[in-house]
Amino acid sequence: MSLAAPFVDGELVTNTSQIAKKETKTSASANSMDKEAFLQLLVAQMKYQDPLQPTSNTEYISQYATFSELEQMQNMSANMTLSRASEMVGKEVIVESTSDSGKTTTVQGQVESVSYQGNKAYVSIDGTLYSVDDVVQIVDDEYQAGVEAISTINKELEKLPKIEQVTLNDATSILNIYNTYATMTDYQVEMLGEEKEKVISEYVNKLNELLAAAEEAAKNEAAKNENKGDAEEGTENAEGTVTE
Repeated sequence: MSLAAPFVDGELVTNTSQIAKKETKTSASANSMDKEAFLQLLVAQMKYQDPLQPTSNTEYISQYATFSELEQMQNMSANMTLSRASEMVGKEVIVESTSDSGKTTTVQGQVESVSYQGNKAYVSIDGTLYSVDDVVQIVDDEYQAGVEAISTINKELEKLPKIEQVTLNDATSILNIYNTYATMTDYQVEMLGEEKEKVISEYVNKLNELLAAAEEAAKNEAAKNENKGDAEEGTENAEGTVTE
């Protein structure tokens, strides 16, 4: 299970901050060692070798074979990195980026696309590119659904007065809270926290008390009206009696 940030009593604890959008300037590094650069060095080595102790053809072939093997490994690594980055598209991720001054900032968002520049893979979040190497976590679907459910519960709780001041006018918010809570998994309830669970239970119990009281009052009123109707009917029957 991948946790992106801890929950304490149903509150998300995070130091997440938005990174200012910046233009990522990347190009093929001048120091990168590609096949063309290797061949240039090989030609230079041959050109300036000691004519009295020339390098053997076998050694040249060995050097080239070693470089080819290294190049294949680099290409394989690049393909694996791009493949890993492509699997993140559409997923919620957490990126930790360190500036030149050593300050580390964290951003969370959904990966919109992936690009490959200068032999490096980048993920796009809200239009900003981040190195795939800076992705520290992929947020799983159950966790993200839990975050959204807890956010809904917290917003509804903010609308409610204190327990002792709750009326039937607060029924909609309490029912929204209960319905959201009822759809949560055990893992998501654990994220919510025992303290927040207790608060939800208190509001639900209070609403049930108010509904029971309202129902009892309605029954009493109905019985009262029925008795009153019977009494009035009895009076009418009495007034309509003819005595011989």
